Amino acid sequence: MILVTGATGKVGAEVVRALQAAKAPFRAALRSPGKAEGYEAVAFDLDRPETFGPALAGIDRLFLLSSGGTEREIPVVEAAKKAGVFHVVKLSVWKAQEEGFAFGRHHRQVEKRIEASGLAWTFLRPNGFMQNFSTSQAPTIRAQGAFYFPFDFSHSIVDARDIGAAAARVLTEETGHAGKAYPLSGPENLSNRQIAERLTAAVGKTIQFVEVPENAFRGALVEAGVPGQYADDYLDLLRYYRTGAGEGITPDVEKLTGRPATSFDQFARDHAAAWK
Repeated sequence: MILVTGATGKVGAEVVRALQAAKAPFRAALRSPGKAEGYEAVAFDLDRPETFGPALAGIDRLFLLSSGGTEREIPVVEAAKKAGVFHVVKLSVWKAQEEGFAFGRHHRQVEKRIEASGLAWTFLRPNGFMQNFSTSQAPTIRAQGAFYFPFDFSHSIVDARDIGAAAARVLTEETGHAGKAYPLSGPENLSNRQIAERLTAAVGKTIQFVEVPENAFRGALVEAGVPGQYADDYLDLLRYYRTGAGEGITPDVEKLTGRPATSFDQFARDHAAAWK
């Protein structure tokens, strides 16, 4: 039996869909299990460690994804070991092993704890999510025909649907993935200006990428409710991408799913309604 944490987020929801399509036995770990539709759910709250044991009972494979700080994953790993879980599949970040930016360092600390736990493990390291453009960037694209970052950068952004499909394959195949880390990229490196051009073509209206000062960008994040430390770490990620570290195409999506990684053009066509 598989337990999926973060089951209602950008990636977790895609893991659930992929497992459903594969007819694999799984449970979704939710704060409010009554909200589950069409699948089994169990109560699980990162702020309530007493929920860990019951949620992990009878589980042999765990998909580990959290929000609000990766350090919250460590007690879950410890509970998983205690509960007899065999294999942990962790959603990590691009180049976490290099610890070259704040998010990478945070995730690598959890990876190290998993490696030291004695559990079988697999790390999925995606290079951002295309879906960020259809969610967090969507309001300004709809209202102003623009999205904003402090500078242009290029990276091989990946579709969350591909991450979900890759995760489902790792979770359902009995052998071949333990002790491996998979860097997951899209099929091409795209700058923000190129992304704006692709969105323009998909939506049929002009969408622009606009550079804003770093302090203004951070201020807008905080004003929108983003904690200050997270805003600082996010800026650190963007500076990391500006060095070119976010560029690079890997074959791992196709290796795991058996099909090519989804192009940004396809993603934009599929999600065009989000920007209209």
